[in-house]
This record gives sequence, structure tokens and C-alpha cells, in this order.
Amino acid sequence: MQGHIRKRGKNSWTVVIDQGRDPATGKRRQLRRSVKGTKRDAEALVVQLLHQRDGGIDAPPGKLTTEEFLQRWLEDYAKGNTAPRTHERYSQIVRHHLVPAFGMIPLAGLRPQHIQAYYSEARQEGRVDGRDGGLSAQTVLHHHRVLREALHHAVRWQLLARNPADAVEAPRPPRHEMHVLTPDGVQRLLAACKDPDLHAIIFVAVATGLREGELLALRWSKVDLNGGSVHITRTLQYVAGQGLLFGEPKTSRSRRRVSLSRDTAALLSEHRRRQLERRLALGPGYEDQDLVFAGPAGKPIPPYSVSQRFATLVRAASIGPLRFHDLRHTSATLMLSAGVHPKIVSERLGHSGVAITLDTYSHVLPGLQEEAANLLDAFLRAPTRDARRS
Repeated sequence: MQGHIRKRGKNSWTVVIDQGRDPATGKRRQLRRSVKGTKRDAEALVVQLLHQRDGGIDAPPGKLTTEEFLQRWLEDYAKGNTAPRTHERYSQIVRHHLVPAFGMIPLAGLRPQHIQAYYSEARQEGRVDGRDGGLSAQTVLHHHRVLREALHHAVRWQLLARNPADAVEAPRPPRHEMHVLTPDGVQRLLAACKDPDLHAIIFVAVATGLREGELLALRWSKVDLNGGSVHITRTLQYVAGQGLLFGEPKTSRSRRRVSLSRDTAALLSEHRRRQLERRLALGPGYEDQDLVFAGPAGKPIPPYSVSQRFATLVRAASIGPLRFHDLRHTSATLMLSAGVHPKIVSERLGHSGVAITLDTYSHVLPGLQEEAANLLDAFLRAPTRDARRS
């Protein structure tokens, strides 16, 4: 028996849920709750209680705190459905920000005003690193997205009737200016780089638009130099307490095949030759993991190491503010400026949809609106001319 309903009186029901046997006494345990309302209300409570029981949530309805739910969501959903680094960030947000703000409020009693008040307070004095001041609008927006996603599952798990975060006005961060290199800037950067391994990483990053983690996880078995393509099937991340981890790409669209230009294939061929020479020189000391971009002894390169080396190069070359990730933006910008169709750019970048590409890089296509207007004007003008001739 999982759970059942007993009628007590008019519009009154008893819900009984089987809790299994007590491990200490061996006696069967049951949870009983009274419900006033329709039979459908009682059936809904059965479903809710069974889900709480199966999810390991022991608190009765109305007493489950927001903290208890968020911890359960992190363990039951986020841990198995997000990348390790993403789960780590979610856990930090829950532990350091959401739980202190309203963790003790019963989940059923969490209201939009509680969430809105937290956003306002976080913007003024939300730092937890010991410094004075508040969090940026972008950071609080990220908190909102995490909380909204968690509460969305509370609704799906029938712990809440509606999501209180849907009724909250999320912060609107200002759009930051994107830093990209011009073609001349790319040449200056490559010319300033004297490290052949870093030079190869930068060249391929601009030529393909791959993410840093995708580049550092790429294996030679997924590179077709003759056919001119690479197959992206995994990524590399550094997670505190766990070290370097290979994982699935960011989205299903991130698993993709990216074509290589002739120059890029030639550069990778030369890079492989140097890598094989290094491997022969080290002998047994070289740990071959089939990585295209590996450390001196063949092991994976931590992403933070590449970012630090890149930052040093940018400073030495006197090139404006630029992160390694901006090479991906540079690749997209150069392709779009050259007239490559946004759909193709989206596929090369591994975006989940072309709308993201257009929204992110629309500023480099100022002529699209005018071009569309003129095209429609030409279509609309043609019937008018025909009518006049008749």
C-alpha cells in the first residue's frame, strides 16, 4: 500500500501514506493528514506526500522550509542534470545568499515580496566576501534565475501551486560593451605571441570560435586534418575540490562538427609534429591522453592557466582589455562582418538557436534592418508598377 484516502464526513477526508517499517522496531509506520475540501484535494495531497516521501523529504506539508527544499533540489536535480562547475555555482548561491535570506521561511509561505526584498537588499549590501557594498545587477539576476529554476521544480513536484519568483521583477543589468579584435588586432596578437603552443590555441580559437573548455578537451581522434573538421564532444572544467574534469558540452547543440580552413589544418599539423617530438623526447615520462592542446608532459591544461598566460600576453602586447573568451566573440564578429549567414555562425559557435547569435551580435550588423526594409520595399513596389502600366 502506497497511500489511500478515507472519507470522514461531508467535505472531510483522511489521507494515509505508508512510510515503511521502522528499522529499530520493525513496526509499520503511517503518516496521516486531514483534509477539508473535495476528494480531488485529498488526491492531490496524496501525490504531494508520496513525492516528498520518495524524495527523502520528511517534513510534513506546510513545515518544509525553503532551505530544506533547495538542498533537496541541489541533490536530486541539479547534481545529476548540470555540469559539475554549474552545480558548484548553484550550491554557492544557495548556501551563501538564498538560504540566509529566506531559508527558514516555509516553502508554502514563500511569497514574491520575500524574494523582491532580498533582491533590493542584495543590491545594497549583498557581498559575502567581507567587503562593504552590494552585488551587481548581473549577479543578482543570476541568483534570480537559479531560484526561479528551483521553484519551477517545486511546482512540477507538486510542492507549490505556483512559482512565486514568476511574479518578481528581476534586475536588469546594463549591456556591457563587447571587446573584440579587428583583423589587424588579431595579427598583432599572434605576432606578439612567442609561445608556439599558446599561439596555436589562440589561432584555432579565432578560426573556429570554440570555447576555452572545448579547445582544451579536444582529442586528436576527433580531428580530421585531411577532411578539414573537428568534432566537439566534450569540455574541460576546473571544479574546486575536484580538480580538472572532462564533461558533456554546454548544450546538445554544442555537440557539433566544425569545419577547418586550410591554414588552420596546416597549423594543427605543424602543432602535432612538435607535440610528437616532445613525446619522443620524454619517453615514458609523457602521459599521452590524445589531447590536441596538452601540457609539456601530455596532461590536460587547466583553463585558468591559459587565461593567465593570455592576460600576460595581452598586457605585453599593449592590446586593450581582452579576455580569452573574447576570442570567441572576435571569431563571430569577423564571420558576420564578412557576410557569413547567422545560421552558419550559430552552428559553428554551438549556440542553442540562431536567436542567441542575432541577439548577442546584432550590433555588428547595423545594415540588417535597412536591408530588410529595402527588400520588402522592392516587393511591394513591383505590383504597383504593374498596375500603373495596365
